[in-house]
Amino acid sequence: MTFSVAARCERTGQFAVAVASSSPAVAARCAHAQAELGAVTTQNITDPRLGPTALKLMARGLDAEAACARLQIEASFPAYRQFILIDKQGNTAAFSGARSLGIYGHAQGRDVVSAGNLLSRPDIPDAIIASFMTSDAASQLGARVLLAMRAGLLAGGEAGPIRSAGLILVDREAWPLADLRVDWHDTPLNELIALWALWEPQMHDYVIRAIDPSSAPTFGVPGDL
Repeated sequence: MTFSVAARCERTGQFAVAVASSSPAVAARCAHAQAELGAVTTQNITDPRLGPTALKLMARGLDAEAACARLQIEASFPAYRQFILIDKQGNTAAFSGARSLGIYGHAQGRDVVSAGNLLSRPDIPDAIIASFMTSDAASQLGARVLLAMRAGLLAGGEAGPIRSAGLILVDREAWPLADLRVDWHDTPLNELIALWALWEPQMHDYVIRAIDPSSAPTFGVPGDL
């Protein structure tokens, strides 16, 4: 019921993960990322524990491929699980269990990995990868992964309509630079792209406010002097 992408920006070291599904609140269960470490999605018959577990494995020094192999051993009911990983070197890995739903698959490229299940056609992850790899590497990573997700949707996306979508972007801070979610909507990916357009110009201001409020820009709202 899900298609997703995880990516790394070679220029900035940022990680981003985006996910869409016919189920509600997909990003709350499926999307995981940690600054200077990596990004993960866990999907299909989702076990949300696998995302944090994968990040802990990479924190112990395992690369994406080794962490993916370990997950397949340690996960309960691995045949029902699907997950993708990217590590701090840009290495990627993906796994689709034999009990993944409907048409499913995954694809990998430089600094990017994608997977999906209950797809309209098997090459949706390839369309996502192609979009990301041909996008402007100087652009903001959040925009690149959202364009890639839109390419996957335009290529056919899921077999049925998607209802929720989410994006996590991490940089150097302990908290996400962006954590945007549309939990139930007729066109959630369009709404998520609109949320990104609102958030992107001001997201670094909130980092400055956290680290050094004396030099932070004003909020520009009524009552803010």
